[in-house]
Amino acid sequence: MRVKPSSRGCCWWFLVVVTLALVYDAIVYTVQKKTEKSEGAAPITGPSGAIEKKYADALKIAMQFFDIQRSGELGYSNKFSWRGDSALTDGSQAKLDLSKGMYDAGDLMKFGFPMAFTATVLSWAILEYGGQMAVVNQLDPAQDSLKWITDYLINAHPEENVLYVQVGDPEIDHGCWERPEVMSEKRPLTQINTSSPGTEVAAETAAALASASLVFKSDSRYSSALLKHAKELFTFADKYRGSYSESIPEVSTYYNSTGYGDELLWAASWLYHATGDKSYLQYVTGKNGEVFAQWGSATWFSWDNKLAGTQVLLSRLTFFGNKDTSNSGLQMYRKTAEAVMCSLIPDSPTATQSRTDSGLIWVSEWNALQHPVASAFLASLYSDYMRSSGTAKLSCNGYSYKPSDLRKFAKSQADYVLGNNPMKMSFLVGYGENYPQYVHHRGASIPADAKTGCKDGWTWLERKEPNPNVATGALVGGPFLNETFVDDRNNSMQAEPTTYNGAVIVGLLSGLVTTSSAVPSFT
Repeated sequence: MRVKPSSRGCCWWFLVVVTLALVYDAIVYTVQKKTEKSEGAAPITGPSGAIEKKYADALKIAMQFFDIQRSGELGYSNKFSWRGDSALTDGSQAKLDLSKGMYDAGDLMKFGFPMAFTATVLSWAILEYGGQMAVVNQLDPAQDSLKWITDYLINAHPEENVLYVQVGDPEIDHGCWERPEVMSEKRPLTQINTSSPGTEVAAETAAALASASLVFKSDSRYSSALLKHAKELFTFADKYRGSYSESIPEVSTYYNSTGYGDELLWAASWLYHATGDKSYLQYVTGKNGEVFAQWGSATWFSWDNKLAGTQVLLSRLTFFGNKDTSNSGLQMYRKTAEAVMCSLIPDSPTATQSRTDSGLIWVSEWNALQHPVASAFLASLYSDYMRSSGTAKLSCNGYSYKPSDLRKFAKSQADYVLGNNPMKMSFLVGYGENYPQYVHHRGASIPADAKTGCKDGWTWLERKEPNPNVATGALVGGPFLNETFVDDRNNSMQAEPTTYNGAVIVGLLSGLVTTSSAVPSFT
């Protein structure tokens, strides 16, 4: 009688095979972990994802700081009872209307260099994340604030080779503590021209107007005017090279420039996006790129250094099938942008050590939050470029990371700002239950009905009570490296907000409100 073969032997061999397969997979995983830390995901397409309420709420708050910083005749745009018309005669001695624009920080100066940077970053945020802004009804306010600055910048450029780069005397201004509505001190004008050049501020203004021309392209007349001024300013900046910190030495105390090469590349990059003119692309990828781009070196994005922003902006051309992507210079920008991203991911082998113990990027005592927020904004952009183009991995010295790793980093910096930190404090004024009460800001610290002026207004700086007015949306300077914060009106290092910080936090929060595809082109 034939005995039916036992199934036990089959099961035993099956188990052996499965076990060996699992062991093999474990070995392969261990070997591959170095080169494939995380796999990529399919690109995001279609409509926006679910709204993340905390970022939407924070964006609505952050956007309001631009209203607080406005100069000029506010009219219908005034959303704060303690603000009113101010600086209505700015520019009059040169027969110009420079009443618009925005005050720089807690003071009443108009510094053209950081103000133009504010406009460029705000334009970039709108171009990339206008859809997300619109979902939470913040696109119109963003465009309105941008135009308040670009109207000023256009008026500040009355001739091809003349640009007014400052309104007010910082020594006089900083000798007063008063509301902008009552200031009566002289407001001198400072200009750059062919004999007193300022390449970085002219180029940054060109970048601002070129990027804004894309934002306002539905208004063909205004867009064309913006682009005309941008082209002229770039030519002026490039032809008459010289640092404005040298031409105007007194500005170095406040916004000293460390070089103008980055602004030239930044402006040319925006002009290429705005015009499609290949001469601008050749400008950034040719000799000027070799001289100024610092290819291969990761840098910090800020009002003073635009290299990291330029690298990310130009890398988007390589993600979305631009016919010039074979350009070796463009590839160098892409590789350098990757180096920047790798430096930001916390567990990357090339991660920067410039962080607090809780993981906040920390580079400078003064205005400490500028660098982490700006870096997170770039990481959000790069993550979206990767997802939308189907790029699965970012390689960092043999380790691979997903777009979600960059987004996780961006969220970590935003969350820290919004209160997930050892101090349990929100550094965005008006957000959460615990935020700075003694913001270093003239208008916020003085009651609207106060009768004090320049000198007797100092009593409001010294008062022990919290500010009578809330500087809603202000992003203050931020914590020290040891993660402490002194909420004191006299502590301008930590407690003073800046308008350009407002631009980078709006950009970051707009990118985190929801997920959606990056636009392949701005035109």
